[in-house]
Amino acid sequence: MAYDGLFTVAMTKELQQFVTGRIARVHQPNSQEIILTVRANGRNDKLLFSIHPSYARVHLTEKAIDNPPEPPMFCTLLRKHIEGGFIESIEQLGADRVIVLTITATNEIGDPITRKLYAEIMGRHSNLILVEEQGKIVDSLKHLPPSVNSYRTVLPGFEYIEPPKQDKENPLTISLNELDDFFGMPREPQEIVQEFVGFSPLHAKEFVHRVNTEGLSMADAFQPFIQQFKEGGNEPTYIEIGNKVYFSPIALTHIDEKKTVYPNLSKLLDRTFFARAERDRVKQQAGDLERWIHSELSKLRLKLKKLDKDLKRAQTLDKYQLYGELLMANLYAFEKGPTEVTVTNYYTNEPITIPISVRKTPIENAKSYYAKYNKYKNALIMVQEQIDKTNDDIQYFEIIMQQVEQASPADIEEIREELADQGYLKLKKSKRRKKPTRPKPEEYISSTGTRISVGKNNKQNDYLTFKIARKNEIWMHTKDIPGSHVVIHEEEPDEPTMREAANLAAYFSKARASGSVPVDYTQARHVKKPSGAKPGFVNYFEQKTIFIDPDEDQIMKLEHR
Repeated sequence: MAYDGLFTVAMTKELQQFVTGRIARVHQPNSQEIILTVRANGRNDKLLFSIHPSYARVHLTEKAIDNPPEPPMFCTLLRKHIEGGFIESIEQLGADRVIVLTITATNEIGDPITRKLYAEIMGRHSNLILVEEQGKIVDSLKHLPPSVNSYRTVLPGFEYIEPPKQDKENPLTISLNELDDFFGMPREPQEIVQEFVGFSPLHAKEFVHRVNTEGLSMADAFQPFIQQFKEGGNEPTYIEIGNKVYFSPIALTHIDEKKTVYPNLSKLLDRTFFARAERDRVKQQAGDLERWIHSELSKLRLKLKKLDKDLKRAQTLDKYQLYGELLMANLYAFEKGPTEVTVTNYYTNEPITIPISVRKTPIENAKSYYAKYNKYKNALIMVQEQIDKTNDDIQYFEIIMQQVEQASPADIEEIREELADQGYLKLKKSKRRKKPTRPKPEEYISSTGTRISVGKNNKQNDYLTFKIARKNEIWMHTKDIPGSHVVIHEEEPDEPTMREAANLAAYFSKARASGSVPVDYTQARHVKKPSGAKPGFVNYFEQKTIFIDPDEDQIMKLEHR
């Protein structure tokens, strides 16, 4: 990744559209994110600030992020100081990863005030700090007492001190003479990183590669290279190689892999970070739920092993029936006293030795084996029922786990409620909603304009399939794989819509990381819910199958409501 100083240069340029904009609303979805709704250029846009140690960033976002019922303290403070204010300027500190918003607003008695909002985008040291006119800190998302940071204290009332500057040249202001001196000899990417503020290894490698392929001197190529960032970038590029992700405001010509180009930096960052940050939000909200489900699955699998052993023991019942029959047929052939008796098995005409109790008469021994037979006969039925129920529970919890792993924060509460309704866990009274709400499946618009709905949990799946979908609309689900119900709200969808809907079904399933995933589709009227089935379980018929490779890039390009 490369949200470095140069990326910050380009992002600062893109954010200039918000200058003179009015801050209409402030939200804080969680402890690491702030969203300002800014009214500018005749529309409302959301400006996201994140201080997440891995996903720190500032950009415009089109994604919906749920907010808590009660605003956190820092959110309330921002509302008091800057809500309703106007953004006077958006600037970068040198070539560092620090963006400063200067905001003019009014206080409680109507007097004008000026506040500066410092977004420090520095990995695990990231922070968002509100500063008053005199340079005193009003508050920050993350507090740094003197015991934690000896260079500067980040606490209310202390003077704001900029992050320590690096002993490097500023690539935005360096003179031609200084460039000639440094580039008097060819330089390696690492040397450029060490010499200039704001250069990550990614952009240093890109610069050296361009110099080598274009035949220019490093001194002559440097300022045109930097100018691309000053202008906001010319080709916002996303490249994914295995688990590694590369993104930049400019084309990455030194990486010879398939790339995706986005219309602006904000859409690029939504693509790069939103799914990862969303997963992190879900982990914060549902970590206890995931641990509980893992625990339940472990218990169920252990129970299944024990039941299998019981089943094998119970399956010996035919032996006890035979022993009883043979003893009854040979009552007068032996007397009380021996510990075993050998008789002829009239089914095979072979001798068979039967253990008997010396404390019982021959007839009592026979009755004992009949009793064992009846006991194991009943046990066999009960054990098989328990095995079937345990397998159903394992399948159910595996589906729930898949849904939790792919859920948005808004879906987690519905999953908790479903588990409570099924009697698997208890909810605290404060967790229960006062008024029941209808499940809201996610909606997408295909590239040809057709509406597609996706259920993200069992409640949404049932509501989508049996309440929303019309009988002749197309219903989809991965074949024999836990996943979401998908409905195309069209009776005869075109081929692109079919493949995009199948991609959604494959992506929101347990087979997300697989290739050539089979997706069944049929009309919604052919989908039925078995009597007594758990939420989300259905039977369907008259289906056809389409094979699809899950493509996250394609899903990100679909319009999402």
